[in-house]
Amino acid sequence: MSSFLSATLNVKVTSGNDNLLIDSERLSAEELRRQVTKFLYRHHLNYKYWVAIEHDGVKIRMFEGKKSQKKKKRGTPPSTIKHGW
Repeated sequence: MSSFLSATLNVKVTSGNDNLLIDSERLSAEELRRQVTKFLYRHHLNYKYWVAIEHDGVKIRMFEGKKSQKKKKRGTPPSTIKHGW
């Protein structure tokens, strides 16, 4: 993600423990959110994560949905065809 942001925004991006720091005073939080959302869509992660603006930064959060139950497959019913030979 850091290389994507540095290439699209033309700013210096450094990575910390669990975060990325962007060195730009002219970049708004809304523009940063838009680029992070674009990254998630391009990597097909939009079904799992969403982006929120908090204070002067952007956070990537995971959707909290209910866990889907596995559907039980029913076996094929026995054949009821009778042959009259």
